[in-house]
Amino acid sequence: MAGPVSKASEGGASATGIVLATLAAGQFVMALDTTVMNTAIATVADDVGTTVTGIQTAITLYTLVMASLMITGGKLGEILGRKRAFSIGCVVYACGSFTTSLAPNLTVLMIGWSFLEGLGAVLIMPAIVALVASNFGRSERPRAYGLVAAAGAIAAALGPVIGGAFTTYASWRWVFAGEVIIILVILAMARRISDTPAEEGVRLDLGGTALSALGLGLIVLGILRSGTWGFVQPKPGAPEWLGLSPVIWMILAGGVALTLFLAWENRRIERGQGALFDPTMLRNLQLRNGVMSFLFMFLVQAGIFFAVPLFLSIALGLSAIETGVRLLPLSLSLLLFAAGIPKVFPQASPRRVVRLGFMSLFAGLVLLVALLDAGAGPEIVTWPLLLAGAGLGAMASQLGSVTVSAVPDEQSGEVGGLQNTGTQLGASIGTALAGAVLISALTASFFTGIQANPAVPDSVATQAQTELAGGIPFISDDDLKTALSDAHVPAATADAVVETNEQSRIDGLRVAVSILALFSLVALPFTRGIPTVQPGEQSAANSASA
Repeated sequence: MAGPVSKASEGGASATGIVLATLAAGQFVMALDTTVMNTAIATVADDVGTTVTGIQTAITLYTLVMASLMITGGKLGEILGRKRAFSIGCVVYACGSFTTSLAPNLTVLMIGWSFLEGLGAVLIMPAIVALVASNFGRSERPRAYGLVAAAGAIAAALGPVIGGAFTTYASWRWVFAGEVIIILVILAMARRISDTPAEEGVRLDLGGTALSALGLGLIVLGILRSGTWGFVQPKPGAPEWLGLSPVIWMILAGGVALTLFLAWENRRIERGQGALFDPTMLRNLQLRNGVMSFLFMFLVQAGIFFAVPLFLSIALGLSAIETGVRLLPLSLSLLLFAAGIPKVFPQASPRRVVRLGFMSLFAGLVLLVALLDAGAGPEIVTWPLLLAGAGLGAMASQLGSVTVSAVPDEQSGEVGGLQNTGTQLGASIGTALAGAVLISALTASFFTGIQANPAVPDSVATQAQTELAGGIPFISDDDLKTALSDAHVPAATADAVVETNEQSRIDGLRVAVSILALFSLVALPFTRGIPTVQPGEQSAANSASA
């Protein structure tokens, strides 16, 4: 039996376009925040009277709130109704943005950005997934999900441009004030969105909420702190618990909490009580592989948005605006393939498209490794980013539809929570992994380089290894020259150290990008559960056989 026709479809192309623009705008705003904050981190720290570490803490809390409560946000959409959850989330998010724009200190910034905006995102992001399902037929969903995902990637690329422009010519505060206006427009446009009614008699499982938030929060926090504290062995000066880094204990404790969460949910279901999440959904191979593909996709995407800007802004000295412009090929390519594949190849095999997407991502990263060189200019990133964007766009055009179509539409909110948990975990792992590998490879290359360089005295090399055992910072040549001058290092030695650091930065980037390329291949076995037939075609076949 065919599903009901959405109001967007009944209203024609114009209504459908408005609904899609509304949901894509919501995804755009969700993805814009962190990139803007990362771009303006030093300026924000000065304005609110804190340090860069303080702003990084706010960023970590923002990620923690989203990752730990995303499953709960999906369930709240079921209780409240997806459209209402989306609207409430927008109001909370706008209040957070407004508070952030006026923040006089770090505490107020954390209340507005880390908590209010994080809580708003928890309601908005799962609702977007569910609202696409309720407003578009199965055959229309690949394009809709692709464009929504493309909006997020475009925001990630435009973030440095927007953040850099406002920070340079006005104030970072205007970005958050502008988000309030965008949210008001989204709320006005949201009236055209078709909704599914709230589920009768469904209550929030508070025990499951606490266990899932604790487990996911500990895992994400551990991942985010791994670069600073070390994964298993603690870094010099880092805290240690029973001789090991706190990171490994956090991740293990998070795993235990999630195991208890699944047992708790199964027990509630057996007793006929409402559950936050149905663990049997994880037995669905299509859903499980779709979420895992999302995790790997966002892992690699986050790693790219971490490593490439470092090369452009620090190694080459480009401004935030110039760096953002150089990232645009990825966004444009992603948008083209996310929108183009469902239009040009509407009956393409989702599994084949996703696999080709990972292969294109792999090819782009391998090309970038080959082109990275100490004397290379910013133009070398263009073709690798075009290939990477094509791969990400291909996957974005299919995965959203794959995960939602794996279960009845009534469970689309739960799928949205699970899917966004996967993307948040993937992005956290990608950023932490790229950073940790980059610094480790840079440090090893730098120590090897100065030991083999006759212009660097043994005493200087030994002192560097002692003081920088925790890792060599990824800094520009100018900053390094200033530090060496302040330390009264002789000119010849300073020049040799700067030259070694320049090559070591490239070595670190190559290794980090190579690891990301490897994960593009590791993801391929997790695509076997993705169907070979479009969800719309499956529904038509099932209806015909019935």
